[in-house]
Amino acid sequence: MSGATKARSSAERRVLDEAGGLRAMTWVMAIMLFLTMLAAALGLATAGAARLLDRQLAGRLTVQIVEGDPVRRDGAAARVLAALRAMPGVARAVPVDRADLTRLLQPWLGADGADPQLPVPAMIDVDLGESDDAAALRVAAALRRFGPAVRVDRHESWMSPVNDVMRTLTFLALALVMLMASATAAVVVLAARAGLETHRATIGVMHMLGSTDLQVARLFQRRIALDATIGGVGGGVAALLVVAFIGVRLHGLGSELLGGVTLGGIDWIALALLPVAFVVLATLAARVTIVRALRHIL
Repeated sequence: MSGATKARSSAERRVLDEAGGLRAMTWVMAIMLFLTMLAAALGLATAGAARLLDRQLAGRLTVQIVEGDPVRRDGAAARVLAALRAMPGVARAVPVDRADLTRLLQPWLGADGADPQLPVPAMIDVDLGESDDAAALRVAAALRRFGPAVRVDRHESWMSPVNDVMRTLTFLALALVMLMASATAAVVVLAARAGLETHRATIGVMHMLGSTDLQVARLFQRRIALDATIGGVGGGVAALLVVAFIGVRLHGLGSELLGGVTLGGIDWIALALLPVAFVVLATLAARVTIVRALRHIL
């Protein structure tokens, strides 16, 4: 490349770098990416919590022995416990301590919850060796011979509304990520068109001097990619810090359910790759928009 050609290319780059509105892309990308990463973190965390909840609750049962007479209730509970421990599909069967039930009932019954004559059912926690529906149905069928006083409840059925809410939040977060990506592409398109309109006369002169559409598009594309990269790094780092802070606070609550709303190693990698994806999206949107628009500029 000759010295004159290099000088002309450098001058063209300086002129087009000052295109109106392109500098604002840095802040636009930072804000859009910040919000997108927060939405993505919410979706990944709730999806992980839903999977963890499924693993924890699948194959877990609670057997209740509902008898008004304490003697009959305790005798039936002992027989049911022995039968459960003898079943091949049962990995663990442990009676719930009466003192634990008393503590659970204390907010509603007070000291009366400790009365042994109170018709509180005896309870047995059961962990199955298999987590499918067939194993739970086999246990329930085997316990029917003890009469209607024995009831089998699946933990999974109790928490299904919570699981449904988590999955809804996951899909909502995914929709937000897609919406923010579309909005980012639209902003890039508008900024690219504004830059072209601002420098329409300059581009016409460049065409007369021999510059091709691809060469002109490359100059705009480089400016937008640079602004998107700076904004993406800033917004991405801010989002990661906020997500880490919220994760520490949730972990400190000590709640099993909220403690599961955390990000794994793969989730952090996916979040870290979002800025790269957004820069690529902005660059491609700018290139397609500019190349199409330059066809109408003489």
